[in-house]
Amino acid sequence: MNAPNIIEAMETVFAKSFKRRWWRGDSWKAWHAFLAAVFALPMNDEMMSICRKHTGRSDLGSVAGQLFREVFCIVGRRGGKTIVAALIGTYLAVFRDYSEVLGPGEVGIVMLIAADRRQARVLLGYINSLFENVPMLKRLVISRTQESITLTGRICIEVHTASFRTVRGFTIVAVVADEVAFWRSEDSANPDVEILNAIRPAMATIPNALLLSISSPYAKRGVLWDAHRRHYGKSSAPVLVWQADTRSMNPTVPQKEIDRAREQDPAAARAEYDAQFCDDIAAFIDREVVERRVVSGRLELAPMPDTSYIAFVDPSGGSSDSMTLAIAHKRKDVAVLDLVREVVPPFSPESVVSEFVGTLKSYRIHTVTGDAYSAEWVREQFRKRGIEYRISDRNRSEIYLNLLPMLNSGGCELLDHAKLVTQLSSLERRTARSGNDSIDHSPGSHDDLANAAAGALVGAVGGGVELTFAKIQVEHFNKYGVPWPERGGKEDVTVPEVSTPAGPPSENASVVKVRAAQSLGVTCPRCGSSCVVRRQSLYHCNADGFEFPVPDAAGEPPKGQRRENLPQERKWRGR
Repeated sequence: MNAPNIIEAMETVFAKSFKRRWWRGDSWKAWHAFLAAVFALPMNDEMMSICRKHTGRSDLGSVAGQLFREVFCIVGRRGGKTIVAALIGTYLAVFRDYSEVLGPGEVGIVMLIAADRRQARVLLGYINSLFENVPMLKRLVISRTQESITLTGRICIEVHTASFRTVRGFTIVAVVADEVAFWRSEDSANPDVEILNAIRPAMATIPNALLLSISSPYAKRGVLWDAHRRHYGKSSAPVLVWQADTRSMNPTVPQKEIDRAREQDPAAARAEYDAQFCDDIAAFIDREVVERRVVSGRLELAPMPDTSYIAFVDPSGGSSDSMTLAIAHKRKDVAVLDLVREVVPPFSPESVVSEFVGTLKSYRIHTVTGDAYSAEWVREQFRKRGIEYRISDRNRSEIYLNLLPMLNSGGCELLDHAKLVTQLSSLERRTARSGNDSIDHSPGSHDDLANAAAGALVGAVGGGVELTFAKIQVEHFNKYGVPWPERGGKEDVTVPEVSTPAGPPSENASVVKVRAAQSLGVTCPRCGSSCVVRRQSLYHCNADGFEFPVPDAAGEPPKGQRRENLPQERKWRGR
């Protein structure tokens, strides 16, 4: 007995899963036309009309036509594409005989791939239900796991990771790639292209192997947009591209729900339900521009004396997003990224704060900037460890928009960090109806490292203590504060100039040149800087403004300034 074609199998073998709702018309007729086009089945006039509408082609419907090896199905949300994709995967695994093309010990794989394994398991759940509803097919199952179904005939239906590294080495009889418009990876510059390029050779030896990519559309980029641009509406193209709105494929979806979505966000509804690619989403910056700012081989810069640093932290609760820290400084007109740290979840936020505080203090940083995430908790955790946490006066989009000219003009230097580069180059610019631009990561992606690095680089340019150098006159003292004529009395030396951070007008000040006391070998006990001057009975640090008393010959603070009598911020802490 010959195996049924896929439409016959859908109406008989799998009829329980594809019930007809005659009072609403045949809700599966558009999918019948789609399956007829994919598998080169004969079509009636209604099917031909549906195919022309959703493919833009008039060359479909010939029984002698060649089956497509690659199909891109672009359908709106709730259009039924996942259950139909499950049907195709099951049909190819059960109703085709691969014994003649599989070598000894070789297993044919029906590969299920999505943006992550959890999403791919949803597709496997649909396939499991198809087997459960058909007792005849249940007898073909040898074993099941959470991520696979092993069948007789040396066929296995498996969930796989969306990685060009892990899909190699298999004999693939079919692939169902779910929501390819939203595939993101931090391991590759073009992950979707690399994944499909790795899959195609594994299908080369299997006659009529099928690569089926299903998705609702998103931005005008990636393999889904590229396939649409190159093959949609072009007769005799080797790739079939099917594009249809939600109600064309599933008329049971209430129109009022779609109308409500259009009222709330027309642009989003146009993509989600009308299956049109977004015009208001574009790449924020080209990867090539970001890579030109990378200093090859520079993984991290150690703290340098007489250099002021800016730190930015992107906090997290420890369950979903990473917690990141970045440190940068300004050298002339260039912002230099010195360090990035990332702790991936799960983690204890308090222990990560303690780790970050140790790093901050090694760079003599006592103030860190971040967003308003759990503001009071974050402030408290940093404060009790001696670090002031300030909420950034710029939101995420403003930080990225300030970073953009620095990347384009060469006004910053990045570390050789692949994940950071990928996150920066994967950012998206979305234009709202008000005309304002917002910058954010794409759905399913992350920008924790990018956010911290951008905040530190922008902060290094727009604020912080900037150190330049000038020649000034220095007066020497001995350790008792008495002028030391044996050392020449006065001399001209090169020391840092100090300018105050950019901020409110009341906090602004011009560059002040001050008397230095470097010949004493005195360092600031708080920040470790040697830019210390003598002010009567106090030493004053020009780097961070900290003051501490000049000790007497016995190593104690001067009389009347014992440790317990000093203000909290001026307590003597030794040399």
